[in-house]
Amino acid sequence: MIPTILSIAGTDPSGGAGIQADLKAFSALGGYGTTVITALVAQTTTGVSEVHDVPPEFVRSQLDTLLTDVRVDAVKIGMLSSTEIIEVVAAAIDTYRLPNVVVDPVMVAKSGDRLLAADAVEALRTVLLPRADLITPNLPEAADLLGEEEATDLDRMRDQAERLLALGPRRVLLKGGHLSGPTSTDLLLSADGDVETLTADRVNTTNTHGTGCTLSSAIATLRPQRPTWSQAVRDAKDYLTEALRHADKLDIGKGKGPVHHFHAWWGN
Repeated sequence: MIPTILSIAGTDPSGGAGIQADLKAFSALGGYGTTVITALVAQTTTGVSEVHDVPPEFVRSQLDTLLTDVRVDAVKIGMLSSTEIIEVVAAAIDTYRLPNVVVDPVMVAKSGDRLLAADAVEALRTVLLPRADLITPNLPEAADLLGEEEATDLDRMRDQAERLLALGPRRVLLKGGHLSGPTSTDLLLSADGDVETLTADRVNTTNTHGTGCTLSSAIATLRPQRPTWSQAVRDAKDYLTEALRHADKLDIGKGKGPVHHFHAWWGN
């Protein structure tokens, strides 16, 4: 059976991140995509110019309308820009007992523009993270969630991942792409004590727009199709690495371009 995946996130008119990237990753990996939009974001490969939050009551209406009709096998949660929207999404997770919840704590865009209100960080930390089956922060997001400096080595990454796990999610995938070196190393920790190190070659490209959205969406899509979270994460990381490896075949925008979601299908 083809899994149905729900993305709860903001938009990206350039198609490289947000809802648009999520739908591409779902489709590329064999999932049927559904969406609930939380924010309309005027952004391109060069940055964010404006954010229009969807009213929380309309986010709730989208969720209720969809979830009373459509079976959902996994959820990817991205940009939730306010405390009120975070609370609406958390309530839906509980009410509809949503499975396989992957939270990508989108806080700052690749361009450096902030996408989560500073006063909403506490709600993200205390209301949403404990409801997640997996969270996928990068190093700046982890530092923001913990209120401290960004990790600069694997030992510090391990320490921060453990303290993120203590906030209540069942699993933490702490992404080490912001570290330097020829490889990119992520840490996957689970509440039952398992720790895995996932390493991939660092791809030499500036086209990295939407990597976090794409990875979290890939994990959500693959989890219903894989026997374990570990296998879903590993296969999703392999998919993203290849999407990065083929990203320079695209020519989108004047800034950090998108990864190539359909590299396996479009050929040259």
